[in-house]
Amino acid sequence: MNTSPLRRLTFLALLPLCTLAVITASRAAEPPATADAPSTVAPAPAAPASVAPAPAADASDDSEDADRHADWQDSLAGHHHRNRYHHHEHGDDVVNIGSDSNLASGQKADSVVSIFGSSTSDGEAGDVVSIFGDTRVTGEVHDNAVAVFGNTYIDGKIDGDAVSVLGNMQLGPHAEIGGDVSAVGGTVQRDPAAIVHGNVQNVISTDFGGTGPIRTWIRHCLLYGRPLSLAPGLGWAWGLALTFLALYAGLALLFREGLTRCVQTFETQPGQSVLAALIAMLLTPVLVVLLCITVIGIPAVPFVLLALFCVALFGKAVMLAWVGRRVAGRHDAGPLSHPAVAVLIGGALVLVLYLVPVLGFLVYKLLGVLGLGAVVYTVILAARAHQAARTAPGGTRGATARPPGAGPAMSGAASSAGGPAMSGAAPSGAAPTMSDAAPSGFAPTMSDAPPSSGAAGANAARPAAATQMPPPVTAALPRAGFWIRMGALLLDVFLVGVLIGVLHHSHDLELVVLAAYGAMMWKLRGATVGGIVFDLQVVRLDGREIDWETAIVRALSCFLSLAVAGLGFIWIAFDHNNQAWHDKIAGTVVVRVAKSPPLL
Repeated sequence: MNTSPLRRLTFLALLPLCTLAVITASRAAEPPATADAPSTVAPAPAAPASVAPAPAADASDDSEDADRHADWQDSLAGHHHRNRYHHHEHGDDVVNIGSDSNLASGQKADSVVSIFGSSTSDGEAGDVVSIFGDTRVTGEVHDNAVAVFGNTYIDGKIDGDAVSVLGNMQLGPHAEIGGDVSAVGGTVQRDPAAIVHGNVQNVISTDFGGTGPIRTWIRHCLLYGRPLSLAPGLGWAWGLALTFLALYAGLALLFREGLTRCVQTFETQPGQSVLAALIAMLLTPVLVVLLCITVIGIPAVPFVLLALFCVALFGKAVMLAWVGRRVAGRHDAGPLSHPAVAVLIGGALVLVLYLVPVLGFLVYKLLGVLGLGAVVYTVILAARAHQAARTAPGGTRGATARPPGAGPAMSGAASSAGGPAMSGAAPSGAAPTMSDAAPSGFAPTMSDAPPSSGAAGANAARPAAATQMPPPVTAALPRAGFWIRMGALLLDVFLVGVLIGVLHHSHDLELVVLAAYGAMMWKLRGATVGGIVFDLQVVRLDGREIDWETAIVRALSCFLSLAVAGLGFIWIAFDHNNQAWHDKIAGTVVVRVAKSPPLL
């Protein structure tokens, strides 16, 4: 279905969260090493003593920045580590999902984290992180202050880095950053009195202060599992929904006949439509991967995705029309009979359902999946009808053609002068009907003329021999059930496994060898060894012979039937035609015959 940007945003949101978890785990492992900390940190107090003469020697230089830098180095060497380890001893965290996190002045916490909310720290914290929210620090932070899809305001002391991803960074007059200041996809506003000991990095500088509407939608819609809400600040979401509704109505106006056919397909064959949707969603990634593997198919990938997007849009219009018809009823004439009106009626009802928590997203995804299946299966039916229309005239001509000099047709006139019909009485001087006695010069039928020598006897013997031939194997024969087909499949699996074992090949290739074996046998004999043992045969629904394309598509589709916990094979037991998923894709059925074709 539609690849929503929300998935990419969620990935970006979870990435800092995973990073924070790794940082927390590494910090939790640090206290055991504090036993050696005095030996490694003990020389730190001596450093100011050795460095102390340097400021005195440069006393003539009244640089305030140098003094403040030295003070910061002293505090970073002693106070920073001491408070950091003391801070981690009490192990308090302030974490909220879907709401704001606040740390009051005078309080301490290891971390202040908000997901889909803002984080504010006026006290002493280890990390301050906001995902889809703003970060505000006016106290002291021993590590980092981060905001993803939000703005960052710093007016306190931060020993680590200050980062803003897709948001703006603002440094107040009392801000002091020990590390770097980074703004990705935002702007940096720095007060002249703010101190940054590291670097200031601004990547893709742009104003992302407009992320507030997105956060409003996340807070009032996403967290409740619905696409729309009546909360303030969501007018853009309603405008987007109404725009798409107008687009669906426009599609109904432009493609009225096609949309109506798709609605009828879903109404008459809902099960096949759902199956077509599942197959389309499963095969789309496979198709994209195959195109990428071939290298030359890479340029076709955007067109495939665009076609899928268009099909999804049209499918949503189909489902809205179906909902509208169910609500307003079917009308053969009048304004309500137009599918565009049905789309508007169904869209109004669906917009109301979008306001219901959880149910809103379920309706949204369900309509997309069902609409995709309805369109795909309608296209499949149209392709089958077109193929049948192409083959039907040739088959009819072949059945009715007569060689020169043959006898009269069963339903035709008995004489070249135009005799009466079969059920009519033969007048004087006219050729009799087939139920009358055949005159001299006409070949008698099997029921009229007795066997005799000569040409007449030979002509009668050929139809008699033809009647003794076995009936052709077609889709009209009884269908093979689930258990007998599973028995034949198990026999084929056993034979292929034995063959691979004899050849000392890896059993990891058994499924591939089994698929190749099945495709070859279906094309050459119409059945595998297991099918021949159980008197089964694979035939096409349109009556044509199994060609290589059909055999290969059926073999590859078997992987799809097996992929979803074997549901494609289990489908045989519930389908009215006893078709598996690979049968439906290839347009085949498995029938029971009186005697399977011999192997040789």
